[in-house]
Amino acid sequence: MFTSVLNEAEGLMSVSSLLLCTGVSIACGFMIALIYMYRSHYTKNFVTALVLLPALVQVVIMIVNGNLGTSIAVMGAFALLRFRSAPGNSKDMTALFFSIVVGLANGMGYLTFSICIVAIVGLVFFLINATHFAESGRKYKTLNVLIPENLDYEDVFSEIFDQYLISAELVKVKTTDLGSMFELSYEIVLKDPKKEKELIDAIRCRNGNLTITCSRPQSKPAEEL
Repeated sequence: MFTSVLNEAEGLMSVSSLLLCTGVSIACGFMIALIYMYRSHYTKNFVTALVLLPALVQVVIMIVNGNLGTSIAVMGAFALLRFRSAPGNSKDMTALFFSIVVGLANGMGYLTFSICIVAIVGLVFFLINATHFAESGRKYKTLNVLIPENLDYEDVFSEIFDQYLISAELVKVKTTDLGSMFELSYEIVLKDPKKEKELIDAIRCRNGNLTITCSRPQSKPAEEL
């Protein structure tokens, strides 16, 4: 059903085929970027990478064209590129892999196949972003509390948490101020979001009015490659 537009003999490539594949790759890259941008936190650099990555991968595949030595060199270059990249979340990594797969298909000349992949996978990607699929009903927050070293951080806030929170998980403990303080990081779910100030006031009385921060869990968008 799917046939390659690259019917030339091995080692030969026409300008028209190159331009056709590159044009389709860039168009697919724009589609992937637009789908990713919907209801997502993103940077211009990362979106630019999504647009250009299919075309770049496609050109690399055309250049390699079965050459084992060139393939190894390209693999090393991609490994170095990944090493220099800032890690992103699962959605960012999926979008990057999506772009790479489309570039591979176009590099082999399977333009119709790549367009179908963009349409099908892109539609699923879009629907998941547009709906509340797999979203947790609970609104998690990150609570950071500074306490003196003489307090037992295991049970110091147990009564307060039982009163105001549905759940509280201690995810990180860090010493600070030359070891005289503990910085505790909790993942919490409030029983009543309107009582967040009451929770903080109760903790202030227990930790000696030291620093307290309560915020949404932060998820930074992936930066450029």
